[in-house]
Amino acid sequence: MALPAGYQLRSGSGVQRSLLVQFMQRSYAEVQPGHSYNHLAKTVEQYFSWETPLWWVESVHDKSPEPQEEIQQSLLQPVACLWLGTAIDQGTGERHAHIFLLYVRPAYRRQGLGTALMQHAEDWARARGDRQIGLQVFQTNQPALSLYHHLGYQTQSLWMVKPL
Repeated sequence: MALPAGYQLRSGSGVQRSLLVQFMQRSYAEVQPGHSYNHLAKTVEQYFSWETPLWWVESVHDKSPEPQEEIQQSLLQPVACLWLGTAIDQGTGERHAHIFLLYVRPAYRRQGLGTALMQHAEDWARARGDRQIGLQVFQTNQPALSLYHHLGYQTQSLWMVKPL
């Protein structure tokens, strides 16, 4: 996997749970604004482990493309993350890689970071012997859907809900 020039990939660790929660909250808030996503801390607590690797992308640029009020924060935090895990294909019973989270901060999008992280996820999955990789994406998240379709991902099933 090759990141665009000016970026580096770093493995995450268990001490970064709160940062992972922040990135998850940002991701969900962009697609479904107006909700509280405090419950995502429970998701991270339950599923984040040495078996679910986390990677951060850091900018090595001197200048941030973000608005002035966010520059300080962007220098302290990674600009993108990838969190992977394992799922079981309910049709075949085979284990496969699952992307829990792929998030690129808005000011850093359309630079190839998402594509590079997806390639990293696929490389990780192949290295462990997985024959497929899966993810869940909101139907309203058109930029993510476009990326995944461009990379060859296809809809296998639909998750349906009914408000009660």
